[in-house]
Amino acid sequence: MPTLSRDIVIVGAGPSGLAAATALRKAGLSVAVLEARDRVGGRTWTDTVDGAVLEIGGQWVSPDQTALIGLLDELGLTTFDRYREGESVYISAAGERSRYTGDSFPTNETTKKEMDRLIDVMDDLAAQIGAEEPWAHPLARELDTVSFKQWLIDESDDAEARDNIGLFIAGGMLTKPAHAFSALQAVLMAASAGSFSNLVDEDFILDKRVVGGMQQVSIRMAAALGDDVFLNAPVRTVQWSDKGAVALADGDIRVEATHVILAVPPNLYSRISYNPPLPRRQHQMHQHQSLGLVIKVHAVYETPFWRADGLSGTGFGASEVVQEVYDNTNYEDDRGTLVAFVSDEKADAMFELSAPERRATILASLARYLGPKATEPVVYYESDWGSEEWTRGAYAASFDLGGLHRYGADQRTPVGPIHFSCSDIAAEGYQHVDGAVRMGQRTAADIVERRKS
Repeated sequence: MPTLSRDIVIVGAGPSGLAAATALRKAGLSVAVLEARDRVGGRTWTDTVDGAVLEIGGQWVSPDQTALIGLLDELGLTTFDRYREGESVYISAAGERSRYTGDSFPTNETTKKEMDRLIDVMDDLAAQIGAEEPWAHPLARELDTVSFKQWLIDESDDAEARDNIGLFIAGGMLTKPAHAFSALQAVLMAASAGSFSNLVDEDFILDKRVVGGMQQVSIRMAAALGDDVFLNAPVRTVQWSDKGAVALADGDIRVEATHVILAVPPNLYSRISYNPPLPRRQHQMHQHQSLGLVIKVHAVYETPFWRADGLSGTGFGASEVVQEVYDNTNYEDDRGTLVAFVSDEKADAMFELSAPERRATILASLARYLGPKATEPVVYYESDWGSEEWTRGAYAASFDLGGLHRYGADQRTPVGPIHFSCSDIAAEGYQHVDGAVRMGQRTAADIVERRKS
């Protein structure tokens, strides 16, 4: 293939890379998008498995995600509400199952008050520190050099309250044990969603889904970009100088451009060889960013049997194998679908089992929430992004202990013609499709502005 000449070459055809390409095209610039996979969408992927349509990757839309909502409108995509009628289920550390309604777990009154107090403390920190530059706050170093687990221990003597609060950040979002990331990283997670209260409110953070699946966002953007999107084209080398760059990809693809956007998670930056090498700062920083681990379990049933029992399908249990479960039934589908999450060290334990043993253990955990019928799905599938060659974890990258205040200010800083864009380094919308879209649009606007000067 001859050398292609473009204004900007973009590595990665997920929501961030495609949002950047779309914005750059609108600004009158030429683009080429190089994607390693045989599909677009990155960490969003809607596929049919054994006759069931499953959201294998990211899927939810919350009311504050205005960049994503605006893009959905622009692309002509519609949303539907997640099913949430009926009672939820809470399983305590002692294994006691309780049905409840409302926002609060049915713990004893002391634990309930302690959880409310910890949420208030986190809300206050999130409001003070914000999502844009958490590393710049006077408390940054103090909060970044203590693990979130230790911070909770220092804050509260109530183990059940600590475990439940930790569930929302560790298992629910960063998918790492609470001892493996800092209190500052937890505050960033909360601030990026508007508040910790938003983060713990499943009716807010998991509000709506896209009819036809979230991958439609990328599919439609890619369709508009046409022949400028290249699949099965992993970029192996970026040669760069102050004057521009050349991206070399499989398939003998060579793209010369004035700017390069790396729209992949930070753990994949090192999969590319750079000539000359990236500066020391980037080499160090990228080694301190890693993705977590979660098994997203899809269980499809002939009917949503839990609804007949007066249950919403929502369940929480910090000590359970399945720490969260939700009704994930597709739009206007007669069958019922549950989505369940097995995170961090619990995922480690599950992957030590054989596939049949893992399935049986996970379904038994689901049954403790929703009854014995949960052990009899007609379709069962595990999304394992940790084994995906071009992702290697979920849901997004976070810094190790002390890394956020040390390196955070540089994670979005371009290196010569090389720019960085992904949900992993977003402020508002961090770790969500909304953050990916925001970063794509933000990076595109930055390039447009730089080209004016």
